[in-house]
Amino acid sequence: MALLCLVGCSKAPERAIDRPLGAKPEAPQPVVEKVEPGAPAAPFTLTDQRGEAFDSASLKGKVWLGSVFFSNCPGPCFRENQAVADILREIDDPEFVAVSLTCDPDTDTPDVLRRYADRFEANPDRWHFLTGDMAVIKKVANDTFFLPAEVGVHSERGVVFDRQGRLRGGYHLLQADRVELLKKLIRDVLAEEKP
Repeated sequence: MALLCLVGCSKAPERAIDRPLGAKPEAPQPVVEKVEPGAPAAPFTLTDQRGEAFDSASLKGKVWLGSVFFSNCPGPCFRENQAVADILREIDDPEFVAVSLTCDPDTDTPDVLRRYADRFEANPDRWHFLTGDMAVIKKVANDTFFLPAEVGVHSERGVVFDRQGRLRGGYHLLQADRVELLKKLIRDVLAEEKP
C-alpha cells in the first residue's frame, strides 16, 4: 500500500500526448500557466459526492477550478485539496466553483467522497468531488484538464476555466507563490464581462 501511495502521489506527466499506437512516447507538455481562450471543454457526466449525476453543463456561466486527486493519498492530495479549500474560502463568490476528479474511482465511491469532502467543510454547491467510470475520468482529466490520470497517479496542478468552459491556465497547488498566481488568474477571469 505504501508503495502504491508513493508512486501514486509522485510527480506525474503534466499533459497527455496523443500518439499513434506503437509510437515512442514524447516528453509530456505541462499545462501552460496562462492560455488564450480556445474551444469550450467537451461535455461530461460523472457522479458527485451526493451520489447524484453531475453534468458539466451545470458549469456554464461559472468560473471553475479543476483538479485530480484520490482520497487515500497519504499527503500531497490532502495538501492540494486544502489549497482548493483555502481558495474557495478566500474567493467567496457563488460564480466560482471547484471540480475535483478522483483517479481511484473503485475506492472513491460517492459516500467516501462525501466523508472526504466533509474534512474540508466543502459546500457541495461550490465544490464537486466527482467519481465514475475510469475511462471517462481519464478522458476528462487528459483532454479537458490537460492533467494526467491513471489509478493513483495525478498532477498537483489546478486548472482554471472561464464562464464559456474554456481553459485559461493552470498552476501548481502545492507552491504558495503559484497558488497566489492561481488566485489572481481566477479573479481576473471572474472580472471579465459576462457573455
